[in-house]
Amino acid sequence: MPRRTFLASATALVGAATFGLFMRGNAESAEGEFPVSLSTEEWRERLTPAQFSVLREEATEAPFSSPLNKNEKAGIYACAGCDNPVYSSRTKFDSGTGWPSFYAPLSESAVGTATDYKLIYPRTEVHCASCGGHLGHIFNDGPKPTGKRHCLNGVALNFVPGATSVG
Repeated sequence: MPRRTFLASATALVGAATFGLFMRGNAESAEGEFPVSLSTEEWRERLTPAQFSVLREEATEAPFSSPLNKNEKAGIYACAGCDNPVYSSRTKFDSGTGWPSFYAPLSESAVGTATDYKLIYPRTEVHCASCGGHLGHIFNDGPKPTGKRHCLNGVALNFVPGATSVG
């Protein structure tokens, strides 16, 4: 096979795989029992198609597509599936990745984690502790004080302006 044909084929294959990752996931949301538990049909009625794809099928929205990425207002970010408060604007930072990023959740009980192997290597998936909806992933390249980057899908979040803490 000529080198040019090989490179063109490889580029097309990687592009198709990448496009598929941004459009839809390959798994169900976090396993287990959650306080908010609906049938697939009920979730489809409650959520927009994009929210359903991310929250219930673990898809990833396209980078730089969420207005929440540039949001600098004070407030709480809640799960778009069940309104569970999950992150505060106090821990939000501009990671330059194209997704809303936080260095810590609102509380350790607001979110849960699971190991995700969809890209072959293990990643830490973060989900809503109330409904199990997929929010994004956690990486070890964030700022102090945690060194974590909670890289979230904006479509999985609702922004509630005002208070920056709960309770």
